[in-house]
Amino acid sequence: MRFILLATLTLPMLLTAEELRWFKGNTHAHSLWSDGNDFPDMISAWYKDQGYHFLAMSDHNTLGTGERWVKESVIEKKKITLGPKVLDKYRARFGNAWVEAREISPGDTEVRLKTLEEYRTRFEEPEKFLLVQAEEISAGFDKAPIHINAINVSTAIQPIKDLVSIRETIRANLQAVAEQASKTGKPIMAHINHPNFKWALTADDLAHVIEDRFFEVFNGHPGTLNEGHPDRVDSTHERLWDIANTIRISELKQAPLFGLATDDSHNYHGGTVTPGRGWVMVHATKLEPDALVTAMQNGAFYASTGVSLDDIHFDQSSRRLQLKIRPEPNVKYRTEFRGTLKNYDRAVKKVRSPAGDPQSIRLQHGEDIGILLASSDSLEPHFQLTGNELYVRAIIVSDQVMVNPYAPGQKQQAWTQPVGW
Repeated sequence: MRFILLATLTLPMLLTAEELRWFKGNTHAHSLWSDGNDFPDMISAWYKDQGYHFLAMSDHNTLGTGERWVKESVIEKKKITLGPKVLDKYRARFGNAWVEAREISPGDTEVRLKTLEEYRTRFEEPEKFLLVQAEEISAGFDKAPIHINAINVSTAIQPIKDLVSIRETIRANLQAVAEQASKTGKPIMAHINHPNFKWALTADDLAHVIEDRFFEVFNGHPGTLNEGHPDRVDSTHERLWDIANTIRISELKQAPLFGLATDDSHNYHGGTVTPGRGWVMVHATKLEPDALVTAMQNGAFYASTGVSLDDIHFDQSSRRLQLKIRPEPNVKYRTEFRGTLKNYDRAVKKVRSPAGDPQSIRLQHGEDIGILLASSDSLEPHFQLTGNELYVRAIIVSDQVMVNPYAPGQKQQAWTQPVGW
């Protein structure tokens, strides 16, 4: 019987492969409960129809509870593109008996938004589809937005804003999540969202807030700038990840960050912020909220924008990382193993940021962080750690363009979590 060793943030955990399944899910989406432009039940139906196993609807500072009515005129203004009315599509999908609407003035109608507890009964199926309660805690410090998704929450968590610094503000919100987890006895996962949104966070911020364990290495919203900008040093999400993990492991003696891919979807009737761009594949025993969150906290997941993996295996004793790619016909794959060696250059220099950056000075780190250690065109690529690496992670790139690219020509990819630390 084969065993898969999961590198955790505490102690390693052994699980048999026969007990585990891959579950596809999105942990970042918005509905009419905040700044999305469709009903939460319509959005849930889309994800289920597309073969996802779970969805965490993460509206801003709300769990979508209580009674709330939205004007059809407001909904139509959010739609962005021309086409059938949103309410007409809603009725066509679920029928008049499900849709609660009332006329408030000639030509304008109000529609009641369904709560999670109401609409989950229409979609959830054991081991097939699950809705996980979530919230995007939308805080900030001065001009820097600080957004944190809390997955598997029981009650809404109020954002804490403008403390002493960006880092202290992040820390306070993460502590609020941890307090609820402790109080309820439920595992709750918190991940920092889109660090480049309005250039809010630096790699050093991500490194030094050690309470944070997860961040979005890919966010499907074009405004979140995964690829960074040439005028801003060390600004791609992958570069942020490598710098943060190097500092954490080498200098702070802390565990690294794990990376997610998410949709951050807002637009469901055309537009630019649409669903189906980024997701996580979680290796868990059950399709249940606690099991999914626990698996992710143990690092048993990878991020993807289209590439699928059948296996990620890291053996602690042999120090070997082995992957197995699930191939699509006539598609080529390239795997890069990246990491930082223990003798990396720790020198940094201060660089003044461009106008509009909430942090006027940023630190520029050396080029030997997150370097290419090896590459492979095999469907079963592997990397043998030598003991000189602080960590190793893999990125697998397909020669196929994403089905719904967030930028023209963006290729399908997958990211594994750092191992060897």
